[in-house]
Amino acid sequence: MNADKNRVIVKKVAGGHAGHHGGGWKIAYADFMTAMMAFFLVMWLLSISTPKQREGIAEHFRMPLKVALSGGDKSSLSSSVIPGGGPDPIAQEGEEKLSDAERAEMEDAARLADMKKRLDELIENSPVFKQLRSQILIDITSEGLRLQIVDSAKRPMFDLASARVVPHMRAILRELGPTLNDLPNKITLSGHTDAVVYTNGDKAYGNWELSADRANASRRELVTGGMNENKVLRVVGLADSMHLDNADPRNPINRRISIMVLNRQTQDRIERENSGELDKPRVGTSLPAGTDAKLTSLEPAASTQ
Repeated sequence: MNADKNRVIVKKVAGGHAGHHGGGWKIAYADFMTAMMAFFLVMWLLSISTPKQREGIAEHFRMPLKVALSGGDKSSLSSSVIPGGGPDPIAQEGEEKLSDAERAEMEDAARLADMKKRLDELIENSPVFKQLRSQILIDITSEGLRLQIVDSAKRPMFDLASARVVPHMRAILRELGPTLNDLPNKITLSGHTDAVVYTNGDKAYGNWELSADRANASRRELVTGGMNENKVLRVVGLADSMHLDNADPRNPINRRISIMVLNRQTQDRIERENSGELDKPRVGTSLPAGTDAKLTSLEPAASTQ
């Protein structure tokens, strides 16, 4: 009994300062430094890689694991907004994807836009074009890529009242010829005159004939420069029926050669309408709007030079 009363119990309480010297923070700090090193390593690799390599890296991280292991379409080709996540949640049921024809038209439009950019660069950088930059107009229309070479009072494209091509116009057309081969699209050429009545003693020869001959002369120069002859789908003369300057029909800029690189839709339409695939219009039926202009079709003519 007395032994139990005299027993001494000693309690040791750990000091509060021991936690300050623990090792847990070192592990967290080491993890942080490892992450920072990995981050800077990734940044360095991105800075020395090419755009194509960066695109491949991005595609790799976007690719679902299932596609990476078993193969299949890349995530960039999927219509889903969630890569690897199944159908598009916002897509309406029954909504149709792009048809092959629509996809082909989009690709065709992209090719024409790229060609316009290349022609702009050629005109800016080539000594042949640079001095005539103000006389060359390029735009995209509903029919395709249109390049127009307009006349100038100080720098005409043809001899007066003639289809004979002057030297600087010849150089332009021959420089353009090989470039037009880069696309599978066919082209049309249109000749335009101003409203000045052609008078050269021949009543059977006027602006219609002159504009057609000038368009055909331009075609020959393109072919001489290296353009494939079978790229030409149509050569027409439009005389003074269409002006660039409607306020002044006699303005020299109304005299021009228009080269149209046809888009796929327009090319198909022209080929169908002129190959007998469509029903011929019956006598008394009206033609579609926009086809009432008097077009002069051409047979290959002998060179005027």
